[in-house]
Order: sequence, then C-alpha cells, then structure tokens
Amino acid sequence: MMALSTEQNKKLELALKTRYQQLINEVRQELGQEGEQHFADFAAAGGSDQGDESVADALADIAAARVDRQVNEMRAIESARKQIRAGEYGICGDCEEDIRFERLLAYPTAVRCVSCQQKHEKTHASENTPSI
Repeated sequence: MMALSTEQNKKLELALKTRYQQLINEVRQELGQEGEQHFADFAAAGGSDQGDESVADALADIAAARVDRQVNEMRAIESARKQIRAGEYGICGDCEEDIRFERLLAYPTAVRCVSCQQKHEKTHASENTPSI
C-alpha cells in the first residue's frame, strides 16, 4: 500500500473544498432565485388551470431532486474531508487497497478502487435492469 503524499492530500482537500463551496452556492441559488421564480410564474398566471398546477408541481419536484442530489454530494465531501483528517482517505471500502491518486483527482469522493467499483456496478446493475 502506498499512501497519498502530503502534497496529493492538499490538492485533493482543495478540490473537495472548492466543490463544496460550489454546491453551497448552487443550493442557495436553487432555493432562492429558481424556487421563487417557478412559484412567481405560477402565481402570475393565476394558477387556475389544472395543467399549470401540474407543471408547477413538476418544477418543484425537479428543483427538490436537484437540491437532494447536491446535499448528498455535500455529505460525501464532508465524509471524504473527515477521512483526510483521520488519515484514512483513499482506501477502498471493499478491498482496503489504496485508491489511485488519478481516480481520486477525477472523483474525490470515490469510496472504491476502479476494480471494486466495476464489480459493484456489475453486481448491482442487474437489480435495476429489466429482465425478460
């Protein structure tokens, strides 16, 4: 096992911190401007048509799904940053081998090495894939 260097950890920590700030800004925007705009458009139209109500509901659901995805990514980033501080970052959760720096650079919240991730996707793909 070859642990990440101090320089690599710093680079990854910066990438995680930067992405976290981006997500905070995206969530604020989604909850602020976007959410208000959808409801303002609906209210301005009178909101009397059932189709308009359905569209407003769909837009609200889409906004909620985006925020949920962003919050989940923020949680993954918090977990990765905690692992960095504990000296446990970059270790595959399945095989306990090191996750390559290049993978972490591309996907800093990775919890599996490429090999284990491929196995995981093959194993779990059949659960969501329709079968005849």
